[in-house]
Amino acid sequence: MANKKETAVPNVSVGADTGQPLNVNNNSITNYPPKNNSKVLEIVSMAELYDSVYPSKPPLIDGLLYPGTYLFVGAPKLGKSFLMVQIAYHISMGVPLWEYPARKGTVLYLALEDDYRRLQERLYRMFGTDGADSLFFSVSAGNLGNGLDEQLQEFMKQHTDTKLIIIDTLQKVREVGGDNYSYANDYEIITRLKQFADSYGICLLLVHHTRKQGSDDKFDMISGTTGLLGAADGAFLLQKEKRIGNAATLEVSGRDQQEQKLYLLRNPETLLWDFQKAETELWKEPPEPLLEEIDKRITADCPLWQGTATELAAWLKTELQPNSLARRLNVLSGRLLNEYGIFYKRERYHEGRMIKLYRGERDGM
Repeated sequence: MANKKETAVPNVSVGADTGQPLNVNNNSITNYPPKNNSKVLEIVSMAELYDSVYPSKPPLIDGLLYPGTYLFVGAPKLGKSFLMVQIAYHISMGVPLWEYPARKGTVLYLALEDDYRRLQERLYRMFGTDGADSLFFSVSAGNLGNGLDEQLQEFMKQHTDTKLIIIDTLQKVREVGGDNYSYANDYEIITRLKQFADSYGICLLLVHHTRKQGSDDKFDMISGTTGLLGAADGAFLLQKEKRIGNAATLEVSGRDQQEQKLYLLRNPETLLWDFQKAETELWKEPPEPLLEEIDKRITADCPLWQGTATELAAWLKTELQPNSLARRLNVLSGRLLNEYGIFYKRERYHEGRMIKLYRGERDGM
């Protein structure tokens, strides 16, 4: 079959516009309606799921930080804010954090327990004079339902390439009179913040404290009720082995990443957290032969292919049936983009469903 290629590749940027669509018309944190106000359930069949292509959500830091809403917890004065600044800086610069590659993007850090003088001294001590133009700070902000919603929404309008917002601390932005630590209240607060983060496809890190009481499950030490962790996408728990020492562990648990335990050591001169070791190696998905074959065929000389699933099966010389091939690519489209920088689109035209494969730059890498 003749290769259906074009001389020009679609000019598609990979960033905020390739994740979840930006809905800037009334997506204030307090304005999210329930997902379903109807008395009839919104349902989708297994077949419809397989026939759908969902936007890719590449990690901000490979194997460590993903889009979504996460708690970052630890005891007071433990060094959480220093690690937050470190994460923010590496993402804003697009340079690896320890051995983890980072994707470049704008970062907003609400350092609500600091002032600008302290921030200036801290940043200079940690990074010298190498400033990051896409890292922004604020030491004051409104509360949920009283200014913060509009402030974050306006920042997103002005900085559409934002990947990360850090709120340090969660307690500083809770609603006025929001000292009711019921499960329902905690769950609602995180749910509202999560809906905001998901609408923009960004990561929202919420710095919070641990309680003094111990627990068999260390994540039960998060201050407040289990509603906080229940509504969040995951949590990071920073703990020191000795209060006056520099060694610490960072435990990670979440929906989109492997559970991990990292051993860190804080440099007393630079105040940076240095990576020592990980308790377990990150699991990596095995190579997918179908994606490797597409990667071989979509090249600089052949930057775009377009055709039906039947034509694609013939072009790839695969034994997969056209419908199975299309469904497999629907599921694997995120890996195809993140690992190979190849876009996959499946659209309906007058002549039927057409598949497009074309190469572009991977997001921030």
